[in-house]
Amino acid sequence: MFREQAPPTRRRASVTTEGDFLATFHLIRPQPALIALLASGYSPAYPCHGPPNTMRTKPIGTGPFKMAEFKNNEFIKLTRNPDYWKKGLPYLDAIVFNIIPDRATAILAFVVDKFDVTFPFEIPISLVKDVKSAAPNAICEIAASNVSTNLTVNGIKPPFDNHEIRRAMLPPPEGVWGMPKDMLAAPPGYGEDVKKDSSDTQRIMRGLGYRPDKRLPVKVSTRNISPYKDPAVILLDQLKYAYIDAELEVLAPANGFPKIARKDFSVGLNLTGSGVDNPDQHFFENHACGSKRKQIVREIDRGLQEDGARPIIFHSRTATCWNPRVKNMTLMVNSIYNGWRFEDTWLQR
Repeated sequence: MFREQAPPTRRRASVTTEGDFLATFHLIRPQPALIALLASGYSPAYPCHGPPNTMRTKPIGTGPFKMAEFKNNEFIKLTRNPDYWKKGLPYLDAIVFNIIPDRATAILAFVVDKFDVTFPFEIPISLVKDVKSAAPNAICEIAASNVSTNLTVNGIKPPFDNHEIRRAMLPPPEGVWGMPKDMLAAPPGYGEDVKKDSSDTQRIMRGLGYRPDKRLPVKVSTRNISPYKDPAVILLDQLKYAYIDAELEVLAPANGFPKIARKDFSVGLNLTGSGVDNPDQHFFENHACGSKRKQIVREIDRGLQEDGARPIIFHSRTATCWNPRVKNMTLMVNSIYNGWRFEDTWLQR
């Protein structure tokens, strides 16, 4: 049990407890997203005595499964937590996540029945028919993953410290909190007239001295795994229309985010997953904006897109496939981070 309070005199957020079963959250302002945020995969319960630097490989939590074994780039094995707070759950004795970097190899392994479930939200729509053709009994469900593929433009490093160049690469938005059609006419590149948007892009670039015979060379950095690399290849072709000759720089998966954090790039193609479909979480994590709602959210969104702040290329809809012997599978459509407790899932042998 918990309760939310936002006393006007309190300047710092805090949590106080009363006994073993009551926690009170003292907020610095009203927060309508609090319940959703606490229920999301972004809010796991960790013990205070657990060192943060060991949580990635030796996590301690309150979930239905416990870490049993982890081998880097090979597998992660979880076993049933006998002390799980929901009595009688989970049904499964163990879960093994086998790590297969190559998507084609992973899909083939599922098709020949080496695995019960594909990795969550990993199958692109273009490959669902192939999976169903090779494994007719497989259950494949397509869902929104609340993951956006976006450009990460280094706005403090030339040439993209120039606001005009960033404005030349804006894609259309999508999403529940996205701007309505009557607002899409203002940000450049968001209209339905693709030819006009292309002409506007080229006009901006010509005004900056770039032409078909004088193009801007850049490197596009992304992680060397299919969900990142595949759209990056398409992006390189699209940038040609903006007089940009882009070269793909593929990074080892573990090096991708540190490179971006160091600002050691010009343009990056990134995937951004949100823990809950709410602007407070999304803006705070990705754009460092405060809590805003509805019309104000849309105005913030428009300003961010016009400035080229992590412009979204597309919102992902992908599939998860599983063998019919897997029962009680439920896909969450609000985030890839939610709903993978597997506490109600069981196998029919």
